[in-house]
Amino acid sequence: MSDDLNDAEDVAAYLRSHPDFFIQHPDVLADLEIKHEHGDTISLVAHQISSLRERNAEFKLRLSRLLDVARENDQLFARMRQLILRMLASDELDALVVELLDGLRQDFNVEFAHLILFDVSLALPAGVRTASLQQAMERIPALLRSPTVCGLLRLDELDYLFGGQAPHIGSAAVVHLQHGKSLGLLAIGHRERDHFRSSMDTLFVSHLGDVLSRLLARGLKPPRVAVQGG
Repeated sequence: MSDDLNDAEDVAAYLRSHPDFFIQHPDVLADLEIKHEHGDTISLVAHQISSLRERNAEFKLRLSRLLDVARENDQLFARMRQLILRMLASDELDALVVELLDGLRQDFNVEFAHLILFDVSLALPAGVRTASLQQAMERIPALLRSPTVCGLLRLDELDYLFGGQAPHIGSAAVVHLQHGKSLGLLAIGHRERDHFRSSMDTLFVSHLGDVLSRLLARGLKPPRVAVQGG
C-alpha cells in the first residue's frame, strides 16, 4: 500500500477502487476481525456468513407469508366466484337477495349484512330495506362519495346502516352500489374493530359490488307492459 493511506477514509476509497483486493490477498481477509455486538470478535468471513444466514432466514419468512396470502386469496377467489355464479343464476330479485345474504353468511362467515336500496317502490324481499337517496346524502354523505369504504365508522353511520345491530359492529365494509345512478348500499359488519381496515385491499368486495349493481339494475326495472293494438 502507498504511504498516503493514513486514515480509514483512504483505506475505504482504496478498497472500493480495487474490488478484487481480497481475491488477490485472501490471507488478509482471513485475518480481519469484527467486534460483535456482544463484545466478542469474529472474523470478517464468519460475520458475512452469519449475515447471509440471517438474511436468508428473513427472505424465507417473507416468502412463507406471501405464499400464505396467495393461498388465502385463492380460497377467497373461489368462494367469491361461486357466490357470483349463484347470483347470476337468480331470475328474480328475491332469489338474488337470498343468494347474496346467505352466501355472505355461510361462505364468508359474515354475521352482519344489510342491503339498502334507494327510492324503490317495488315489493322488497326479506333482508332488504328501502331508503331515500336524498336522506342518505344528508345523513351519510361520506359513504356515498367513495365506491367502497372500509374501517371504523361513526356511530350515526352505523345506526343508519345496521339499525339495532349497530352497537355490535366494530368495523365495516360499505359498497356504494351504482349503475347509471345510485342504487343503494351493501353494508358488511364485523364485531372486531380491526377486521375491516381503511388500508385493506378492497378488490374482492368492490368486484362483488360491481356485479351486484348490474344485477340489481336489471332486477329493479319495472315490467314492460305490452300495448294491445287496434
